[in-house]
Parts: sequence; structure tokens; C-alpha cells
Amino acid sequence: MSTVLVMVLGLVGLVIGAELLVRGGSGVAVRLGIAPITIGLTVVALGTSMPELAIGVDAARRGSGGLAVGNIVGTNLVNLLLILGLSAAIRPIALATRTLRFDLPAMTAAALVVFVMGSDGTLTTVEGAVLLVLGVAYTYGVLRAGRADAAERTPEGAGGATTEGSPSGGLARDVIGLVAGLVVIVVGADLLVSGAVDAASSLGISDAVIGLTVIAIGTSAPELVTTLVSTFRGDRELALGNLIGSSVYNLVFILGVTAIAAPESVPVPDEVLAADLVLMAVVAVACVPVFMTGRRISRIEGGVFVAAYVVYLSWLVAVRA
Repeated sequence: MSTVLVMVLGLVGLVIGAELLVRGGSGVAVRLGIAPITIGLTVVALGTSMPELAIGVDAARRGSGGLAVGNIVGTNLVNLLLILGLSAAIRPIALATRTLRFDLPAMTAAALVVFVMGSDGTLTTVEGAVLLVLGVAYTYGVLRAGRADAAERTPEGAGGATTEGSPSGGLARDVIGLVAGLVVIVVGADLLVSGAVDAASSLGISDAVIGLTVIAIGTSAPELVTTLVSTFRGDRELALGNLIGSSVYNLVFILGVTAIAAPESVPVPDEVLAADLVLMAVVAVACVPVFMTGRRISRIEGGVFVAAYVVYLSWLVAVRA
């Protein structure tokens, strides 16, 4: 099978999977009385991070932990600059109080913690375990905040988990659609990344750049498609929750599992430590004033994010390829 055909099949799978995922996730949220952003921050975010997990564990076991770190750092830059920027450029994103008080600080803190842990050039098994504990704490916080949101939105005595018609059957259908979407997305991402890596290798691009660009963009494709589909469907909370949740889970769960799965400490390449890891931390911190100003992300701010990623990608290809 040709490389181009493999990549096309992967993209088709991502589009179909993203539609199933968004429909199922939104349906589950409505039927259970859960805020859509909670679904986006947990189930959808973890599901669309599965390609990063597969690559991270495989790379760690093969002794290529640096590739895994590069992929995660690159993926988060794609999420925050390219995908979030595109979403805001299409339609300005209004930010809920919960996002500003909980989700944004969690994302920024996760980026800074990973930066500090990686500053010595390695990520140890103990540090991986700490990241996993932080991931569990984050998930607990998300679910607790989601229950509080649901209680506020549901009138007393209304019973937020009911819908007209056949709620149990409808819920089962939505759950099946959500799970099917996750499966199709993971398979599609695997095909896309496989084809992209083959294409990049044939062009003589270095492994470091492949991890930060081709693989990072490829494994971010689920987030990209899911976010854009959510944007056009009007599920803004799901779109934002997916991006922030994926960024946090990449750093705490995916990187944590990668560090634990590695036979030895996961190396953080000097070039990644000196440039990419620093940039990721800077972008996460920069999101604070951007999000807080006017409690929204404007089209102009989204355009600036996209432009920043284009400049970064151009620099990677021109200088480090």
C-alpha cells in the first residue's frame, strides 16, 4: 500500500471518528446532566491522546525516549498554538469562569512541572509516578467541578439524567458512538503517522524533527479534527475542554506512563530542553493573560497563535532538519 494512500485512509478515519466522538460525547453529557466541558476534559481528551500514549510507550521500550518527549512537547505546541488558534480564528471563544479558575491553572502548572522535571536532562521513573498522581488528582478535580456545574444547571427535582423518549436506549447509543469514535480515531491516527513517518524518512529528515513536527502534527490530528468539528457544530465547551484536557493529559498521564515504561530514565535531548520545552512552558504561561483579557480568545489572538506556530515550524524545518 502506498504511503499517500495510507495517509489518506488515516485522514478519512480521523474525520469519521471525530464526528462520532463529538456526537457521542455531547449526547452523553446532555443525557447525564454533565457539562460538555467535563466530557471534553476527560473522556474525549484522554481518547484523543491515545496515539501519543502508544507512540510514547513504544519509543520508551525501544530506548528512544527522546522521541517520545519530543512528540509530547510538539503535540502540546500544536494544540495550544495551531489548533486553539484556528478554532478562535474561526469563531471567538468565550471562556467560562470554571475554565479560568481551574482548567487554565492546571494546564499551566502541568507545563511548568514537566519543565522543572526535565531541566536536568532526564525524566525518572519516580517523576513519572508523580506525574501520574497529578493526573489522577486533575481528573478528580475535573469530575468534581463537573458535578458542581451539573447541580447548578439542573433545577431542583428535575433529575438531570432524563430525556424524552427512551433515555436508556439513547444513552447506550451515545456511549457506543463515543467508543466507536475513539477506536476509529486511534486507528486513523496510527495510519496517518505511519505514512507520514515513512514519507519524512524518505526525504532524509532527522528523527528529532520528525518527532516534533510530523509525528506531533499527526498525533494531534484527532484533536484538530475533533476541535474543528466541535467548532462548526457549535459545541464550543467540548472543543475547548478537549484541547486543554489533552494538553494536561499529555504531560501528566502520557509522559508519566512513558517514564514508568522506560527501562531506564527517559532522556530529554539538549535541543528539546534548550528550545522546545522552554517554548512550551512560555506558551502555557502566555495563555493566562490571553485567556483572562476579556474572558475570551478573539479572532486576532487566534491568528497570532497560528502565526506563531507557523514561524516555529518554519524555524524547525530550516534550522534543525
